[in-house]
Amino acid sequence: MLKSKFWQAFFALVPFISLILIFIAYAIFLIAVLSTVPQGGDKPDPVALFGGVGIMVFAIFTIILISLVSLVYYIVHAAYNPNLQQNNLLILWILLFLFASGLGQFIYWIVEIVNKPEQSPSNPS
Repeated sequence: MLKSKFWQAFFALVPFISLILIFIAYAIFLIAVLSTVPQGGDKPDPVALFGGVGIMVFAIFTIILISLVSLVYYIVHAAYNPNLQQNNLLILWILLFLFASGLGQFIYWIVEIVNKPEQSPSNPS
């Protein structure tokens, strides 16, 4: 699984793309909430006002789960990467994964996987 180009690209791109999509979904949610607020003194219908909250919460938890799996995947990938064994780049990449989650995996994918020759991790899982 560590050598699979599909999973490498999936775990590099999905957290980054999902962050963009969650901002778009939040904007759509705000527009929907603001368009259902009554203009007069009537009380708003709570179901119409907050009907999409459950979908939004589900999407956020799904994105958090995918981001955590991506984080673990790329930490394991970096640990088995033979190019990072002789120097301190392994520690640098792991810190980048932790502090810039999503963006760190995307940068690692471009620098260490796409731009390097076929010398992926030595452990074929």
